[in-house]
Amino acid sequence: MARTWERVEESPAFEFGRVKLGAPATRTVCRRWLAQTYTDIVLSEIVKSESVSLNRSALLALQRATHATLHLISTELVDLDLTASEINALANLADGHGRTVSQLGAAVGARPTTLTSVLDRLERRGHITRGTRAGDRRSVLIELTDSGRAAAAVIAQTLTDIENRALEGLPAEAVAGFYAVLDALIKEGS
Repeated sequence: MARTWERVEESPAFEFGRVKLGAPATRTVCRRWLAQTYTDIVLSEIVKSESVSLNRSALLALQRATHATLHLISTELVDLDLTASEINALANLADGHGRTVSQLGAAVGARPTTLTSVLDRLERRGHITRGTRAGDRRSVLIELTDSGRAAAAVIAQTLTDIENRALEGLPAEAVAGFYAVLDALIKEGS
């Protein structure tokens, strides 16, 4: 572990301020540096590169857009210290309605068993609570706490801002067509 830290500390990204390992500032600086490095390498060299075949596959284009969007979301929300899966879960709870694990799993596109570790982390951080649903004690209800509502509000606003910037200037028909394609792909995958 110390060897890894020594190498990180000696890297140019940390020359502007050496902070002891484990301090919150270190994690934030590291995440920002990693996010920028990811952008520089992956997005510049792969997603935007002319060497990558930009064939007209809607699925490949969607996959490239998904990776670029996930990176953008993670970069803009780096201060929340959440994973993409945690951001997705909180975004789907942002409307304030509690959901069962199955309902949330369907909304985020994950199996309930996969979602369990995400929910464990969010619960440990105080963003969600798990309780029983009225009338069905077997069903677990996921609800946001005050800190979860605050994080979800920031996430929802960030997603709205990104979407508005991306779709600004596009004709309404193009946006409607985009949603029609997404609906068709979701239907095909269901």
